[in-house]
Amino acid sequence: MLECGMLERDRRALRRRSNILIKQLVVDELLIQSLQADDILTESMAESIMAEQTSQKRSWRLLLFLPKRGPRAFSSFCSALRETEQQHLYDLLTQSPEKDGKDTPVEIIQPEEEPEGNTGRLVMPTTEKKREQSLMCNVFVCAAESMEFSLDADSPINTPVLPCTPDFYLSHCHQSYKMNSSPRGLALVISNVTFDPCAAPDLDPRKGGEVDDEVLRKVFTELDYLVTVHRDLTAQGMRSCIENFCRRPDHRTVDSCVVCLLSHGVDGAIYGTDGQLLQLDWVFKSFDNAHCPLLQNKPKIFFIQACRGEEMDCGVEQIDGPARTCSPCCEQLDAGREGQGDAHSRQRGDMGRPRIKLPQRSDMICGFASLKGQRICTAAMRNTKRGSWFIQELNTTLRLQARDTHLADIMVQVNRRIKEREGYAPGTAHHRCKEMSEFTSSLCKDLYLFPKYQPQY
Repeated sequence: MLECGMLERDRRALRRRSNILIKQLVVDELLIQSLQADDILTESMAESIMAEQTSQKRSWRLLLFLPKRGPRAFSSFCSALRETEQQHLYDLLTQSPEKDGKDTPVEIIQPEEEPEGNTGRLVMPTTEKKREQSLMCNVFVCAAESMEFSLDADSPINTPVLPCTPDFYLSHCHQSYKMNSSPRGLALVISNVTFDPCAAPDLDPRKGGEVDDEVLRKVFTELDYLVTVHRDLTAQGMRSCIENFCRRPDHRTVDSCVVCLLSHGVDGAIYGTDGQLLQLDWVFKSFDNAHCPLLQNKPKIFFIQACRGEEMDCGVEQIDGPARTCSPCCEQLDAGREGQGDAHSRQRGDMGRPRIKLPQRSDMICGFASLKGQRICTAAMRNTKRGSWFIQELNTTLRLQARDTHLADIMVQVNRRIKEREGYAPGTAHHRCKEMSEFTSSLCKDLYLFPKYQPQY
């Protein structure tokens, strides 16, 4: 039996930050499990929170419960925020009140529990219902301001990109890729949302795709990239767009580039709006050291939001015991030929210093929304209001972690967050469906984006 409610100072801290919490809090299985492990939430409370259809309604319902869950509820909630990598919300809640004058307080409705036997269910008298509707109305208005293309309140996290500190830059810049140009690089986003019903009758509109390209535009703009967005291109249109992008002379003066491709897809290719396929290998070839010399030795970053097959990952039940794998460790054979040198140079007796040679393709990292395997190519999950799972998690992780985490580790964190997600659509094949993202890398150094830091010369 929990002691009576939360301490007043903690209750005030929640109330002060309720607007931000309702809009930005990510209530996922990991956060709920943490609160359950501390006996803050009962199982029925957890189920009622996760049954809500939008993230902001889940956040709102959690904030209804917390003030009644005893004096440990606030500290447990703060610990859960850190465990789920929502440090920015932890900092907001724990900072001193005098630094807190800008936020408009919103009254948090206090939940009342029914008599024993209905623990965790809310009693909502008529007056409480009116207050609930008023609060949710305010939430919807705030959300609409932060995401133009989202048609409901369930918009992606929009907290500012956290800045890199000067000390972190100085201690990491020497062993990582040079990344201090302004802009950091050029970014190209191609997003196919609507497909030609005559040329591609089997390709449905990608509802929510417009949210993804806007999310990417915003986050990479904040990361100091010059972003260009193209929507609804044919396969030939995508090819021409990429060729033009590769030839841009601006690549000479910047330190990297980003390419995001969002469409329907199959293994190794994505669809244009005309139902024709663009091969991804051609895309990567366009940016290699031979075809895009202005980006030699600079990191090329790719994100592919597309299915790589039609098979849905239904997941498997996790068994007890330590994690284990049956995958043997293997390496590809070296394809090079050591010691052969440049015969032409030897024949003409050229004693001048030879040019350094580069591999055909290097310094690339590519994040895929879904897996490619020997036997299975899986579908990528997309919410019609919030956009795709992969872009949601990429956006969140870049905003919160890019300040002190190199991109390969960011992609590992995206993988972990995707692994923890499940579809919620009772009565359909998508209920409890899973997705697994992956990335490939030929990076040769750590790649830090050093957000919002500009060296002083």
